[in-house]
Amino acid sequence: MDWVEQADGLLYDGESIRETVPVGAGGVVVTSHRLLAFTPDREGANYRQVDRPNVEGATCRTSGEFQFLQQAVKALVVGAVLVAAGMTVNLEGMVSGISLDSGGAASAVGIGGMLGLLQSMLSLLAQLDDLLRIFGGLALAFGAVVLAVYLWSRERMLVISVAGDEDIELSAPDDEGVVEQLQAAVVPGGGGETAPSPPGDDPLA
Repeated sequence: MDWVEQADGLLYDGESIRETVPVGAGGVVVTSHRLLAFTPDREGANYRQVDRPNVEGATCRTSGEFQFLQQAVKALVVGAVLVAAGMTVNLEGMVSGISLDSGGAASAVGIGGMLGLLQSMLSLLAQLDDLLRIFGGLALAFGAVVLAVYLWSRERMLVISVAGDEDIELSAPDDEGVVEQLQAAVVPGGGGETAPSPPGDDPLA
């Protein structure tokens, strides 16, 4: 059922439709008392109503999953720092001339195993700059993927600002004039068309 076209069935006594704006699978109906938003293609409830005094306006804006952007920035920064550190510090050159292999003398005093462990640690330290570059590159790749997901998640939305409550979001219409039409309808004295009065209420009848 298209509730946007059947919104007159939701009106209170004495309430009249001021403007009807279809948007995507739903739309917005502005009455003399309320704003009725139908959002079947969005998450959450399919319908919201807001008293006209609480409607602050309508605008189009671009939204996206902000947590993806945060993760992407963190990963890119960490990756850049790791790669820069790996390119700047030459640990292999610093430890290449150090050798703790003292042969039988160390074994005679019982520290041969300890010196061997230290030598292994120096060998690992010599490869640390390569590891920094590798993990930095992986972090940059991860950040690029997450940034691509964020850009893909961005969507242009028609947002109706509601005082004291969550804003109403609908898919942005292709016609930018719809936003001006809706803004004019929700603002007092905005120039939206008022629906014809029921028979018998016309003072000129």
